[in-house]
Amino acid sequence: MFFNLKKLIGGLLLPLPFLLLLMAIAILLLWFSHWQKTGKILLSLSWIFLLLLSLQPVADRLLLPLENRYATWNGTEKIDYIVVLGGGYTFNPAWAPSSNLVGNSLARVNEGVRQWRKNPAATLIFTGAAAGQNPVSNARVAAQVAESLGVPPERVITLEQPQDTQQEARAVKALIDQRPFLLVTSANHLPRAMRFFHAQGLHPIAAPANQLAITSPLNWWEKAIPSPLWLSHSERAWYESLGRLWQQLRSQAQPSAEPGQ
Repeated sequence: MFFNLKKLIGGLLLPLPFLLLLMAIAILLLWFSHWQKTGKILLSLSWIFLLLLSLQPVADRLLLPLENRYATWNGTEKIDYIVVLGGGYTFNPAWAPSSNLVGNSLARVNEGVRQWRKNPAATLIFTGAAAGQNPVSNARVAAQVAESLGVPPERVITLEQPQDTQQEARAVKALIDQRPFLLVTSANHLPRAMRFFHAQGLHPIAAPANQLAITSPLNWWEKAIPSPLWLSHSERAWYESLGRLWQQLRSQAQPSAEPGQ
């Protein structure tokens, strides 16, 4: 119950639903109240923020500090395990396996498989519970994609109970304890994920995937025209900032316990 409530509140606080909600309140004030000036200010500010968050220079500047924390891992030392955290997914057995991984998940699995090819004696660990009414877990769908890309089933372990990053860290500790491992997740999520794993007394090696913030040259119109792509980058920065704030508040509220999410 608490997990679903947390996801609902977190979803409503993301840029698009939050700003649309403010716009709706502003429209109600303009149509059905005498608070005309307040409605105009609220509507104008919401529109301006939505515009700014949909522009590449703003969106990627917000996202870049999170993604720059850890560099792509190209080390050569031996690794026993490669842990790939769960993300968005669906399940349709008629689709190509990779089509069932939504958003950040495919890039995470792809990076996990790339690292495994450099360490073929390592074991890939995929995490993530079943979402909604799906008959297959996040971890199992990711494993199916990895196996379709040539990873032998005997080199794959699935942890199908964890629902969030904190639970993933606990499950990984119970499985491998202090053995060395790579932690693969989205670059913007990695700072928060590393904190959860450190809280369990583990020492993961950061292996970021799915970098989004663009630093290479773009055409001027790509920077000037609002786009849902750039808004999604702002959303990731916003989401991770909310997650880190919640993580910090839980840590301060429970100093003797492990930080929550």
